[in-house]
Amino acid sequence: MTIERVAVLGSGSWGTAFAKVIADSGPEVVLWARRQEVASEITETRVNSGYLPGISLPPNLASTSDPAKALDGADAVVLAVPSQTLRVNLSAWKELLPPDATLVSLSKGVELGTLKRMSEVIREVAGVDESQVAVVSGPNLAKEIAVEQPTATVIACTDHDRAVDLQHACSNSYFRPYTNTDVVGAELGGACKNVIALACGMAAGMGYGDNTMASIITRGLAETARLGAALGADPLTFAGLAGLGDLVATCASPLSRNRSFGERLGRGETLAQAQEAAHGQVAEGVKSCSSIRELAGAHGVDMPITEGIHQVCHDGLSVRELGAALLGRDRKHERQ
Repeated sequence: MTIERVAVLGSGSWGTAFAKVIADSGPEVVLWARRQEVASEITETRVNSGYLPGISLPPNLASTSDPAKALDGADAVVLAVPSQTLRVNLSAWKELLPPDATLVSLSKGVELGTLKRMSEVIREVAGVDESQVAVVSGPNLAKEIAVEQPTATVIACTDHDRAVDLQHACSNSYFRPYTNTDVVGAELGGACKNVIALACGMAAGMGYGDNTMASIITRGLAETARLGAALGADPLTFAGLAGLGDLVATCASPLSRNRSFGERLGRGETLAQAQEAAHGQVAEGVKSCSSIRELAGAHGVDMPITEGIHQVCHDGLSVRELGAALLGRDRKHERQ
């Protein structure tokens, strides 16, 4: 199926950047914004100043605050809202979804309470088969993509042909998508890396250097892969763009909200102070660490970094106590 018209629901940094990617690749794009003033600004000035200031958006990218207009005739629907709000938003849009459209998740997380991955939430709410749902995951920092710095990503879908259709719809001179059929692995890599990035940020805030960062990234990848194995993911996915690639970018870049949030905690700020500095926004990993921890527990998977981040964010453990606890764990073989 040729994808000629795409609706992107969510006009934050990543939603807007991905809408630009698709428009630069050829299809017509309609970007839905929750606030009318954002939609009007994009329509009138070709800029979303609140999220991507100074970035000129292509002429084949329209914007609206009316979800019915955005979804009308869409061949693909990109869901670019925070993971913990996906269910309520999609429930409101369900009756407007074109029946055969590919539903694409940009959200990275595990839903609190249900412990469902985002593709599972989409399938449940929209009432569609898994073959109709795709996820995008990789080292995709929105601001770098918006200025057209080269990057690659993974489009994962159990229907390979559908993934290829999406691949053609978002391939251009600066954005290179690869396909994969391992949706579970791609989603877990995207969700868990936010938690590990918090840990890297905390270490940076404490003044630790590259050895510490590399250790956290590597051991974080190990616990992510253990969870993936328990849930049936392909181990090779975690060595690819949706695993290691996304993890390195999110843990190392000052553009990463999770890394920056963790750094503030590492410098001694409280969760409330870090949130205030982030203009009231809570980093995704602060929420996802709890659901990922619970999911790991349900499957008997040991995830010590995730457990520690949960304790710091929700149980009052200090960052310094977390470091001591991780270093003081029982010695074991690297692959355990």
